[in-house]
This record gives sequence, C-alpha cells and structure tokens, in this order.
Amino acid sequence: MKGALPHRYRAVIFDMDGLLLDTETIWHRAEVELFARHGAEFTWEDKLAVIGTSFAFAARYFAERLGRPLAEGEAVVGEMLEIMHAELQQDVAGRPGAVELVARLRGRTLLGLASNSPRLLVDTALATAGLTDAFDAIVTSDDVEHAKPAPDLYLLACSTLGVAPAEALALEDSASGVAAAKAAGLACIAVPQFAETDVSAADRVIDSLEELLAEA
Repeated sequence: MKGALPHRYRAVIFDMDGLLLDTETIWHRAEVELFARHGAEFTWEDKLAVIGTSFAFAARYFAERLGRPLAEGEAVVGEMLEIMHAELQQDVAGRPGAVELVARLRGRTLLGLASNSPRLLVDTALATAGLTDAFDAIVTSDDVEHAKPAPDLYLLACSTLGVAPAEALALEDSASGVAAAKAAGLACIAVPQFAETDVSAADRVIDSLEELLAEA
C-alpha cells in the first residue's frame, strides 16, 4: 500500500483525537487534573493504557486505579469530560499537515470523521479549530453501541457517506482505531503520535500527515 494516494479512494475518514487535532495533549492535562483531584498521580503508563479506548474501558480503568467502586467509574469519566469540555473551548490546534490535508482533499473525495469522543466534545473541538463544516459525515461514540476497537463507527461513517468500506481509507493514530478500521474492512494508514503506540496492524505507518500532502 506504500504510495497509495488518498484521493484515489471514494472517501477518507479521519480519526479526531491525536490524528486530526492535537487534543491528546489536552486529554492528558484533563486526566492529570482528574487524578490530582482524587489524590493520585496520572502516569505515562496510565496514558498508554487508555489512549484511543472507549469511555466504558476508561471508566473501569479509572475506578480501579483510583480505588473506587466500579459503579462509580462512569461518574469519574463524567468529571473528566467536564474538564475536557472547558479546555476544548480555549484553543485546539491541528496535528502537523492535518488541516492542510483536509483542505487538499475537500471536493476531490468524500471526507468523514469517526471519533470515540462524545458528540459534545467533537463539536466543540471542531468549532474551536474552525473545522465545523469540513466533513461530509461526522460520527461519534454517541452514535453507536460499541466504540472503537469495534468496527461500528467506521461502518456507520461509510454508510452515511454512501460508500463501501473497501472504497474508503481510514487515518488513525491508535491501536484501537486501527483495529476498528481493519475490522470494518477499510484500508488504514496510521500516524502514531507516540512511539510506544503499536499500530503495526495498519496497512501503512507514517510519521506525519505531511507525508500524504505530497501524494494528495
């Protein structure tokens, strides 16, 4: 798949956190603050454990790490989402080459966004980044029963765009995102933000979306 041109696909579907937008650093600040409120330290190991996962997984993980009953995990995640929503209203930057790639592909291929974040955070982040109208279809964790790594988000995005999964290219930065795209039948290019992230299941791994600008 090396050298595959994004505009040769009928649709290109972007992940948001850490791929399109530099929100993983904001998530990290929110997670650090959340743990501090509960008298704990959010470590790099914690970050790698939850990056790209569903909120159901994060709820269980946070409850266990903070020594809280599992039943309180959802409330803990809700607290984190409140912190995150406030942060996203301040400033959100695009990842290197991301906004430029969207602009380059717009009008040449259908563009979708498939995010494990809830609709409120997705809409807020896109508005702050000036990308509200950039995509032909936006699907979030609120729209499916099972978030990534399940294929549901990508299947829904393809259905909304009116394309078959085999006609679409996914751009991802996490192991769970790559797994979701491949399970749905899409080709996938991974752009890991962190070297420790295992995205070896992707069809191609690149260092930056800037590499695709030359091919688009």
